[in-house]
Amino acid sequence: MTLPLIGAALIGLALGLLGSGGSILTVPVLVYLVGEPDKLAIAESLAIVGAISVFGALRFTLKGQVEWRRVVMFGLPGVLGTAIGAALSRGLPGSVQLTIFAVVMLLAAVMMFRPPARAAAASGRRPALLTALDGLGVGMLTGLVGVGGGFLILPALVLLGGLPMGMAVGTSLAIITLNSFTGFYRHAQLLRGTPDHLNWPLILTFAAIGVAGSLVGARLGGRVSNVRLRRSFAGFLVVMGVFVLGSNLPRVMHPVTQAQVTQPP
Repeated sequence: MTLPLIGAALIGLALGLLGSGGSILTVPVLVYLVGEPDKLAIAESLAIVGAISVFGALRFTLKGQVEWRRVVMFGLPGVLGTAIGAALSRGLPGSVQLTIFAVVMLLAAVMMFRPPARAAAASGRRPALLTALDGLGVGMLTGLVGVGGGFLILPALVLLGGLPMGMAVGTSLAIITLNSFTGFYRHAQLLRGTPDHLNWPLILTFAAIGVAGSLVGARLGGRVSNVRLRRSFAGFLVVMGVFVLGSNLPRVMHPVTQAQVTQPP
């Protein structure tokens, strides 16, 4: 159980340092290190990331670093998108969801490799309609594959919305909290009547370790080069994304039917 617990600490560390990246790690840790079924891991991931994010959001709220107007404009459409994405996920095999997840990881890596210097040049306000559409799209992704979407929310808030990084991180965590708990509720409903049951001791353990990791990450945030950190994390995402893609793409291309599973040799 040592490796999964280290993974939980890394999830919190990523959220504390970057305001994003936690959910990108959570699903692979639950599937490949803990051994949880695909769909169950997605639901549990949302509960874990939501719990970690709410603590981070509270910390930034106390410092006055949450832009609540953006939370409403981005987060409420995100809640709707999360519900839609969760409904769409019901008809998808877990292997397809993890394949989409791998593509999302690689997309996150590309965005993290981009130099953040352009963020300082952002000016003006993003139109409300476009902000709402951003939130809707990120929410659908959250509901579909179980990612909080921080790697998409942060660039949208900084590059397109013109928010300072500290304010953007706090606002991102508040939006991730909304999306994650909405997605968890919807996925928990979908699990009813199935053989899979939520592992609450696992969720609570990962959440507690993740919260501790996020506090450490927040303390280290001012001492670590953000550019180097983002690029190192992006490189890790490339490795993980390729691994998850390689593990699931063959299952998507050549699905095993129930008849093949039950057919005697």
